[in-house]
This record gives sequence, C-alpha cells and structure tokens, in this order.
Amino acid sequence: MSDKPFRFFDNRLKYLTFVNTTNEKWRISERVTTEIAHITPRPPALRVFDAGMGDGTVLANTMRALHQRHPTIPQYMVGKEISLEDIRLSLEKLPDRLVEHPASVITMTNLFYAEAPWLKPNKPADVTWKFVGLDGQSSIGFQEQLRDLDPFLVDNWQVKSSPKTGNPLYVTPTVLVIYRADHAFLLDNVIPRADTAHAAYDLILASQPWRARTPAPLKAKSILAPLARALAPGGRMLTVQSAGGDPAEEIVNSIWPDIDLFPVNRYDLIAALKTELGDDAAAFDLTIPSGGDALLSYRMHTLPEEVGPSIGTSTLSAAWNAATYVAQIDDQLLEEVQGSTRHFNITADILHKYGGLWFNDEAFTITRLP
Repeated sequence: MSDKPFRFFDNRLKYLTFVNTTNEKWRISERVTTEIAHITPRPPALRVFDAGMGDGTVLANTMRALHQRHPTIPQYMVGKEISLEDIRLSLEKLPDRLVEHPASVITMTNLFYAEAPWLKPNKPADVTWKFVGLDGQSSIGFQEQLRDLDPFLVDNWQVKSSPKTGNPLYVTPTVLVIYRADHAFLLDNVIPRADTAHAAYDLILASQPWRARTPAPLKAKSILAPLARALAPGGRMLTVQSAGGDPAEEIVNSIWPDIDLFPVNRYDLIAALKTELGDDAAAFDLTIPSGGDALLSYRMHTLPEEVGPSIGTSTLSAAWNAATYVAQIDDQLLEEVQGSTRHFNITADILHKYGGLWFNDEAFTITRLP
C-alpha cells in the first residue's frame, strides 16, 4: 500500500455523485456525434478507442450514434480502463448495444495509455487474454453471461499504487474481448489477437484523461503523442478537459485562492504535442479552435425551486462535491475546511448569484492527415 494520501480524483463515491448530478457525459456524447460526421470507415470495421472509458456512458452513446449513421458496418471498440468498478458499469451497458448492432467487437483493457491502443505492453510481459463469444440473441441472455465474468475481473483487474506518484497501476496486463458468437465468422478479421492487434483508429476519445495540474510536456509524452500515433490516416482524436472560468471554479478559488486549478490550456497542450511529435507533427492537423468553438459547457442537475432563498443540504452537498471534484482537490485539503459550514455558505452564495452551477470544458480535435 502507498503511504501517500488518498487522492480525491480516485474516490469512487465522489466520482459517482458527480456523474449522476451533472450532464457532462451527455454533453461530451453530443460533441462526439459531430466528429462522427467527418469519419470515413474502411474495411473491415469502424475502429474507435476510448482513452479512459469510465462507466461506459460515452462509449455506449458513441456506439448508438455510429449505428444510426453506419447501421451495417462492423464496429471495433476498445476501452482503456483500470477501475474494476467502471468495468462492471461498462459491461452493464453492452447487452442492448449488442442486440441493436450485432456486428460489434468490444475490447476492454487495463493497459497504460501508451500501450492500450495496440493491446500490448511496451515492456515484455505476459498478457492475460480472454475471449467471450456470447451465446443467444437476447439482451437478458447477454447480461447474464457478462455478469458471470465477475470472478475473472476480480482476479485480473487488480491494481497497485505507484511508489512515485501514488497513481493506480495494473497488476496483471489484461485484454477482454467480447462479441456475439453467432457473428464470429463475420467478425473474424475484426476480433483482435495477441499477434495481430493493431491501432489505426478512425476515432479516439480522450475525455479528462489526466490530472489537471500535470505539466503539459508530460501529458503530451505519456498520453497525447501515443494516442495521436494510434490514429489511422484521416482519423480524429477528440480531447476534452476542464477549463474553469465558471461558477464552480469561483467556489473553489474562494477557499483556496492560491491554487491555479487549470494551468494547462489547449494551446499549451498542442505546443507540447508538436514538440513531442517532432518531425511527425507534419502528419497531423493541429489547428487550435478559438473562442466558443472550443468551449463545452455543462450543468449540475437542479430544479428551479432548489435554488431558492433556502437551498437544501443535499443540493449544497452535490454542488460542493461537483465543484471540488472537477477542480481535483485532494481529500487532505477538503478535510481541513469541512469541519465548519463556511464552504456551504460560499457554495450557497454562488448558486444564488448564478441561479445554479455550470462548468466549462474545452475540446479540440487532432486529425491525422489522409
């Protein structure tokens, strides 16, 4: 066990509260849909990589949007996720997707960002591969078979803490491949194998894949550059990160005015990516969107009467949780202020000031030239 403080960003309860009290995933899914219009699939499948699958909401919505636009083209979806709980939540969203779009191969892995697109560790290691051909044609049947995977997940999705950063690391590099058994013949050239898996993705989703205050060069080296290199010619990578400049940031800065919450913007990231790619940068369109074209705003769910003269404790708690979750405030700092009601008073004042709580993300697309 690491002796580092338990980090806020890894707290499951706070994460799930945030997910269920805001519409960020809806808004990101809408933004992904605009990217799909620019994709030109090539045989044998339309290939998508989700760099941080989370609870699977955005990936499932992406599959829905792809089915609407390309109902007969096989889908090859790869999700990188180290959290066992998120893998479980993602599996729950698959049965309906496999009924509507039976020509689907969904692969999940706990490998690092620089490894997962290729389903291969950078250093020699034994990878656990599991292939699951689901029998039948009903969503309830698929659901039951996916639930039976839990013992495998418990054994193979274990994590340990990095002695340097405290970040979670995989114990066993694992690849889980799911498809319908009655479509195995059709999907034979789509199903990845240890000796044939490759990247060349048409679409990569990189939504909040890092700690906000990690320096831009490290983000470029560890995440952005490897993902960019995993794009197929004409492929597009949508990156989304918190931007601040919203009521939520105002809440947090009222208590911790000396913390620069979002020091790395899209301009910093693209500049660092160009440096990291070197001569290879010429193979990409790295145009940076400006102004409103880059902003993606989302809100905390509240009813009009909830932000009245007297705001309920549950609403204040949800708003405080969302604001500090997005700002990635560690538990140690939170414990220092939660012994009083000052943080709730500040939260209530800002909710009254703006009539609710909203957040700004910034989004930009990196395209590999054809």
